[in-house]
Amino acid sequence: MINELKSDFNKIYNKVGERAFFSPGRVNLIGEHTDYNGGNVFPCALDMGTFAIVSKREDELVRAYSNNFKELGVIEFSLENLINIKEDDWGNYPKGVIKMFVDEGHKIDNGFDILFHGNIPNGSGLSSSASIELATAIVLKNLFSLDVDMVSMVKLAQKAENKFIGVNCGIMDQFAIGMGKANCAILLDTKNIIHKYVPLDLKDSVIVIANTNKRRGLADSKYNERRYECDTALGELKEVVKINELCDLCAEDFEKHSGVIKNDVNRRRAKHAIYENERTKKAVVELEKGDLKAFGKLMNASHVSLRDDYEVTGIELDTLVELAWMEEGVIGSRMTGAGFGGCTVSIVNEKNVESFMKNVGAGYKDAIGYDATFYIGRVGDGTREI
Repeated sequence: MINELKSDFNKIYNKVGERAFFSPGRVNLIGEHTDYNGGNVFPCALDMGTFAIVSKREDELVRAYSNNFKELGVIEFSLENLINIKEDDWGNYPKGVIKMFVDEGHKIDNGFDILFHGNIPNGSGLSSSASIELATAIVLKNLFSLDVDMVSMVKLAQKAENKFIGVNCGIMDQFAIGMGKANCAILLDTKNIIHKYVPLDLKDSVIVIANTNKRRGLADSKYNERRYECDTALGELKEVVKINELCDLCAEDFEKHSGVIKNDVNRRRAKHAIYENERTKKAVVELEKGDLKAFGKLMNASHVSLRDDYEVTGIELDTLVELAWMEEGVIGSRMTGAGFGGCTVSIVNEKNVESFMKNVGAGYKDAIGYDATFYIGRVGDGTREI
């Protein structure tokens, strides 16, 4: 693969690609829409992701090309002019990361030529944008010998998404991608940025990811709207309880004080965040005890809450999950990612995987009219030079 990409690089730029990097995608097993509410998440890095081949330049020009968006050709911008330009499309993601590094005082004194190649399906909800951001960050660190650790790069990548791209995402995607570890998921307390690695011992089961193949873009979705609704609920709760984030509340205290939230929609958004936070912590305890059945039930409950209280699923995700629940050997299934399309994640007994993909795939095509795509989710390491 790397030799192939270096050959592509040579054809595009007529020069040698000097260094190669890899940044994974991620899947979140449970803990959705809690990361910007000060809660816990439980993601893992995948073995699919974004490759980057790069070579330094002597001027201040950055030239970026993606095999995934060949029709857009080479996107060029200067280190002197790091602004979000609509025409630069996906190129605004690496550009935004460079801007955050520069603003932070890191010395990036030359441009570079870069080729990206992603094997994460675009718009799938497996975080191709955060993968590109962390790929850019590791390129900058290594190309310019910057004194910056991975957690700092994760924060700068998140800042690029928030401030430069305009999506108010939490830190989960970037953290899972940057800090991933093979065969482990990460329990991340997003409020305090405290994490622990939890071995993913699924016994005779595997992670199966199903892509709805309905394209979704975070910036164009209702993601920012959901965040606003949560912030509004938080402001009203702060009038009666001393909290900084929604997930500072336990479910019991939420039920005592939820009446202070005037709008029923905002109340349901807050309920999801708070209950999902408790589900996530409980799910990790069950996994560590080896009780996969209990873990799976919590995954199922997570999807119901995302469907009914947070309203971020839609017919495609609901169809995949409801079909999965009916299949033999399925321990748990839920939507993963921001929602409004994207993917589901299921834990399926290995001996049932083939029939699972066949039956769920057929049922989905009958109901929706086009195919879903299935992947076995292998858990890999985080962003790195290769």
